[in-house]
Amino acid sequence: MRQMLAAMLAGLMLAGSALASPGPEERMEDARLEARARALYDQLRCVVCQSQSIDDSNAPLAADLRAVVRERLLAGDSDAEVKAYLQDRYGDYVLMLPPVQGNTIALWLFPLVVLAGGGIAILVFVRGQRRTMMAGDDTGEGDEARARALSDEEGLS
Repeated sequence: MRQMLAAMLAGLMLAGSALASPGPEERMEDARLEARARALYDQLRCVVCQSQSIDDSNAPLAADLRAVVRERLLAGDSDAEVKAYLQDRYGDYVLMLPPVQGNTIALWLFPLVVLAGGGIAILVFVRGQRRTMMAGDDTGEGDEARARALSDEEGLS
């Protein structure tokens, strides 16, 4: 029973990835144009699925975007012109790698700021621990005296 369930689950996973890729009806006759189109598909985001490229998405809008890419390539547009065409209509979000601009600089710098902040926090913590250890009694005489006093109180010595 478990093996059959595992086989069905594996089949569903494989079927999902096969359904997400463009079908044969979406392929171009010219191999060079097809290669350019596939490269562009990976660079453009499905605005419905948000985290998938239009090559990986099976949403109707992704199919429409793939058709637009093919149409623009057949019309003689360069890759940059195709991306600019879609960027004009859908904004920077349609690009998998948004450009570095004033409005996206925080997006690009945020990981660096978080990393630097974490490093500073660790440094402050370690220095604080070092100061605490340096300020403490390193000889252990204070601990020994307290231990003797406690053992004297209980009559152990």
